[in-house]
Amino acid sequence: MGLRGKLGLIFLLVSSLAILVLCVAVYTQAQSSRLDRTRSFADERIQFAADSYDRSGVTVFGSRLDDPDLPPQLREAVLQGKRATFKTGSPNAKMWAAVMVEDGQILSMVQDYETTDDSMKALRQALVLGGIGTVGLLALVSVILAGSLSRRIVAVAGTARRIAAGDLDASAAEAVGKGKDEVQSLATALDTMASSLRGQLEAERRFTADVAHDLRTPVTGLTTAAELLPPGRPSELVRDRAKVLRRLVEDLLEIARFDSGVEQADLELVGLGAFVGSAVGRLRMQQALAPDSVVVHRTAPEVTVSTDSRRIERILANLIVNGLRHGKPPIDITVSGRTVEVVDHGNGYPEELIAEGPRRFRSGMAERGVGHGLGLTIAAGHAKVLGAELTFGQAPGGGALARLVLPPEPGARS
Repeated sequence: MGLRGKLGLIFLLVSSLAILVLCVAVYTQAQSSRLDRTRSFADERIQFAADSYDRSGVTVFGSRLDDPDLPPQLREAVLQGKRATFKTGSPNAKMWAAVMVEDGQILSMVQDYETTDDSMKALRQALVLGGIGTVGLLALVSVILAGSLSRRIVAVAGTARRIAAGDLDASAAEAVGKGKDEVQSLATALDTMASSLRGQLEAERRFTADVAHDLRTPVTGLTTAAELLPPGRPSELVRDRAKVLRRLVEDLLEIARFDSGVEQADLELVGLGAFVGSAVGRLRMQQALAPDSVVVHRTAPEVTVSTDSRRIERILANLIVNGLRHGKPPIDITVSGRTVEVVDHGNGYPEELIAEGPRRFRSGMAERGVGHGLGLTIAAGHAKVLGAELTFGQAPGGGALARLVLPPEPGARS
């Protein structure tokens, strides 16, 4: 049950309980007033009948002398010199009144209590109908009020999801409208958080771009100088570290371009299965990989897609290199329709990466090796530009699974 239903049910139950208590109180008070009126009426009649009997010796109003059916409690009260009334219990409740007359006899009269006043039946009917009508009206009002509150909370939740998806310009306060209640406070707090997050991300983007640009020139010079070193083991180590540093700077520049939002896909028609096979072949040559270290499988007929082949190849290269570096060969690549799956045979991706996606400078579990965490981040950035979906999970047989699903229609997102 959603929040709207729960709030409506709570309002309805509380209001129904309040109406029930009120109706019971009104009916009980009416019964008490009716009993008092009946007692007063019976007392007046028995007093008048006693006066009339003392004067004329004739009973009136159906009164009787020493009635054998007189309740014992009433007889005892009269023998003590009191003029008294007594109501018998249901069913067939009776109202008795009795008094001692001058000749020492007990004069009494009785009347049917349950049928003497039809107003209680009308009151019961009015309370039932009024209670049902009021509950129905309150139910309608509670649903309307709960619906309004629920819609505003849903609007805040929707804005939170948009912020989580990257739309940091979304405003929860505008979504919920004007107001000074707790929902408005929640929306304002969410907007404040988004604004702070937007500032932090912008600072991080500027820092990444500035560092990458500032390092590009000295790293290029360092790489050139390393190539001029005389042959030897120390020179090889310097050249190797210079190349690593150069790749890091290039990765940072690529991420800076993604952050700036200027990247666009260069679409062309590509036979996906054949292209993946040729891209893997080129990667084997570039990385000097063994033929059985990366295996391509096709499980469906060839599909032609409109996409950016350069970005597809970059995504595959990053996923394969990540699997070889942090997992175990062979790397199995399966092409089925518009879907490409890359599976290694290592320990699998960490749960945090599966749940939140790749994050820069976070390589995951220690058992998957060390790294800067930029390879998967770059792959995710290219997939976003293509309008494709790149997800990470655990393979059914163990190991890390990366699944790339290309969009069904030509198009790209920047």
